[in-house]
Amino acid sequence: MLPKYSFIIPIYNEEDTIEEMYRRVSIVMNRMDGPVELCLVNDGSSDRSLQMMRELHQKDPRVIYLSLARNFGHQIAVTAGLNFVRGQVVVILDADLQDPPELIPDMVEKWRQGYQIVYAQRIQRRQEGWFKRFTAYAFYRILKNLADVDIPTDTGDFCLLDRKVVDVLNAMSERNRYIRGLRAWVGFNQIAIKFERDPRFAGDVKYTFRKSLALAINGLVSFSKVPLRLSTYMGFLAALVSLFMCMLVLYWRLFVPHSPLTGMAIILIAIFFLGAVQLFSIGILGEYIGRIYEEVKQRPLYTLAEVAGFYEEQGDTQKPISVVKEK
Repeated sequence: MLPKYSFIIPIYNEEDTIEEMYRRVSIVMNRMDGPVELCLVNDGSSDRSLQMMRELHQKDPRVIYLSLARNFGHQIAVTAGLNFVRGQVVVILDADLQDPPELIPDMVEKWRQGYQIVYAQRIQRRQEGWFKRFTAYAFYRILKNLADVDIPTDTGDFCLLDRKVVDVLNAMSERNRYIRGLRAWVGFNQIAIKFERDPRFAGDVKYTFRKSLALAINGLVSFSKVPLRLSTYMGFLAALVSLFMCMLVLYWRLFVPHSPLTGMAIILIAIFFLGAVQLFSIGILGEYIGRIYEEVKQRPLYTLAEVAGFYEEQGDTQKPISVVKEK
């Protein structure tokens, strides 16, 4: 029997949280009005996460899992889950329990009201430092103002998706994926559910500042052409400043011949300024060209080392898969 609900949870070195995560999620699964599958996606964990996933699968057949051949990143792990799950309703949440599973029935109720996308919107971040709160607040508002689509602020990947939406997302073959942006881009009826984000249950934070910054840049570049226009504006501004400085130097040479500003200092300042503008513009171009390079290579998004709980069409047999998924 095909499941009505599918829960996707990407896992990367979460041995400290898996047991509690399963306990809380299983309570929600038991309350659902139809068959449920819990799809765990191992994103190249180096701890006991994969072994614990195997044990859960043996104990509870509703638990199915994918194991990627290496660490491909959170967004790709979510994509792998979307490619494989079979439910009419799909819920994405994290393993650290900052996304409360108890919110899922409320999301399902919104789905019954006709909404194809229900996303959780944070109104408070408990026990997070001021720097994390400030940077997250600033990023979401910058992205909202610069993006070509309306990406809701203060939202992560915790959401409910109708099967129609999942099919559209699976049809997208782009490599640099920003799920919450793609979720906004596809359209459909969307609504937010407010919640207070809990602190991590256990273990270390997986989204370090470097990873968060990379995700932020990816989201901005994927959904906005404003950075390219910014490099154009910077070049135009540099040209105006250079013209103004040339006129000043000419004035000083003709009317203030002994001015100290006509020497090497002003020339060096101009060189450094123009060089900084050029490097900044080249860096922006490099971000976009790098994404074009990744797309034209047409490499698969991920490789699979192990699969359990999914059946092949030629019969109800399970076997480990080591194949390449292209979407």
